[in-house]
Amino acid sequence: MNQAGVARKPSWLKVQAPGGPNYTRLKGLVRTLNLHTVCEEAQCPNMGECWGGGTLTLMLMGELCTRGCRFCAVKAGRPTLPPDPNEPANVAKTLAELGLEYVVLTSVDRDDLPDGGAGHFAATVRAVKAACPDLLVETLIPDFQGDEAALRAVSDAGPDVLAHNVETVERLQGHVRDHRATWAQSIRVLRFLRDLRPERPTKTSIMLGLGETDEEVLTAMREVREAGVEFLTLGQYLRPSTWHLEVHEFVTPERFKGLERQGREMGFRYVAAGPLVRSSYRAGEFYIKTLLRERAGELHE
Repeated sequence: MNQAGVARKPSWLKVQAPGGPNYTRLKGLVRTLNLHTVCEEAQCPNMGECWGGGTLTLMLMGELCTRGCRFCAVKAGRPTLPPDPNEPANVAKTLAELGLEYVVLTSVDRDDLPDGGAGHFAATVRAVKAACPDLLVETLIPDFQGDEAALRAVSDAGPDVLAHNVETVERLQGHVRDHRATWAQSIRVLRFLRDLRPERPTKTSIMLGLGETDEEVLTAMREVREAGVEFLTLGQYLRPSTWHLEVHEFVTPERFKGLERQGREMGFRYVAAGPLVRSSYRAGEFYIKTLLRERAGELHE
C-alpha cells in the first residue's frame, strides 16, 4: 500500500519508456525551435505512444502558469516576460515540417496579461492555418476568466475543435483546481463557445480517482452535455509528485468502460474513457478527424 492507503499502481497503468525514431525526431525539433509541449510539462504517460506515432500537443506562452492547480505538473509562478512573438511562426513551421493531419494546441494560464493571452493563442491558430491549410486544429484553452471577448478572439481564429476542461466534478473544484477556476465558469465558457458556432464541436475532460462518486461523475457528464459538449474524455488522475494531491482511488478499466457506454447513451458523439486516456488523446484523433471531414463534406453537398 502507499499514499493514503491506496494500493500500488496497478498493471493497467504501466507504459513503455519513450523511444524510437519519431520520438527522437520530434524531441529534437521541439528543442531546436524552443517550443514547449504539454506532453513533457504535464508528464503525460502516453508521450511515448503519441510521439512515437508522430503526434504531440504543443503548449503556448511559456512553461510558467499563473495558476496553481493541485493536480497539475506544469510549473506555477509569475511570468516576467510576454509571450514569445516568434512562437506563432515557429509553431506553424514545426507543424508544416511534421506533415500531421490533426494537432492540439494548448497553453498555460496567463492571468498576468490583459486578455489572458487570447490574442497570442489566436495568432498561433491563424499562423498554423495559413501554413497548413489542411491541418485540423484542436485548441484546448484556459477559461480566460470568462472574458467573452478573449473567448471570441480564439474562436474567430478558426480552430476546428474548441476544448476547455472542467477537470473534476463540481464538489471537488475548489480542492483540485486553482481558486480562479470554478465549475460554473467552465460551464459558461463551454456553452458560450458552443453558441458562437453551433456547428463546431466542443470538448472537455474529467479526471477520476480524486474522491468523486459515480453519481457525481454522471451528473457532471450530463451538465457538460447540456452545455453542448460533443466530445468527452475520462481518465485516471496520476499524482505527479508528493507536492500534489494524493490518488484516492485507481479506477478499473471496467468502470471506465461503463462510463463510456453511459456517455454515449447521453448523446455524446465521442467518448474516450480509460485509465491512460488524457484530454489530448491520440487514440481519439482518428474518430474526431473522420467526423470533421464528414461534416465538411455534408456542408459542401
